[in-house]
Amino acid sequence: MSSLIELVQELRQRTGAGMMDCKKALEASEQDIEKAIDWLRQKGIAKAGSKSGRIAAEGVSTVIVDGNKAVIAEINSETDFTAKNERFLHAVKVVAEGLLNGNAKTVEEAQSLPTAEGPISEVLAAISFATGEKMTLRRFEVIEKTDDQVFGPYIHMGGKIAALAVVNGGSAEVAKDVAMQVASMNPTYVDRDHMPQAEVEHERSIQLELAKNDPKNAGKPDSIIEKMVEGRVSKALQEVCLVDQIYFRDGQTKVSAFLKSNNAIVERFVRYATGEGIEKKVDNWAEEVAAAIADL
Repeated sequence: MSSLIELVQELRQRTGAGMMDCKKALEASEQDIEKAIDWLRQKGIAKAGSKSGRIAAEGVSTVIVDGNKAVIAEINSETDFTAKNERFLHAVKVVAEGLLNGNAKTVEEAQSLPTAEGPISEVLAAISFATGEKMTLRRFEVIEKTDDQVFGPYIHMGGKIAALAVVNGGSAEVAKDVAMQVASMNPTYVDRDHMPQAEVEHERSIQLELAKNDPKNAGKPDSIIEKMVEGRVSKALQEVCLVDQIYFRDGQTKVSAFLKSNNAIVERFVRYATGEGIEKKVDNWAEEVAAAIADL
């Protein structure tokens, strides 16, 4: 029974068909999973649309640079195992190149962009058919720079995180360090000037209330409390502002000091963490299949 459960699980993952259909297909094909797939296809049960309800929360994020143009993209699969597959990684490269060479602004527009292996939609469909998993182009951004600017691309842990920085001045090494800082410390803004003033004021109001309600501050002049609040605001916002963060390489100086010493200014950055914000569905396949079979 356990072997049948495992086969049903694999067949369901590969085709998106229901458990009972998978069981019938395996029985009709003497538990040969490839024949079972054919059986399901012949019955019209296994089809591309069957993957639409499945969650693709794994995959990779990547960066490609070509002269003054670069693209950062996230392409998802259903399992981490497939995300490490050479065929999937090749498809990711093909799709990213198509995005870089195209002019799409949205994921929907990107589906029809040409690549060396056909439209992006067909490249994803082909790898989806080969792996049995749902594949999606989740997001991308194409960025252009001037001749005086430098790209800083960085891919962490094989695509778990990707970052792309645009730096004025400096060097390729400096720009890459900025991208590594972005990847590791996950800032939200370049600096206070890029942060909505409402966020700064919100943090200031919180710190002001904390200071006023602290018994240790009783009787202190407002001027002292205001300085204290500003210090706390700066510390709180340090984590979200790139230039205020502690530079990851030495753990002491701020990123702003690192940039100044290299005559560099960060223009912008983009950071993708693969699967962030996607609710991952966790199923106990063995229990689910066993329960279904037990009902027969």
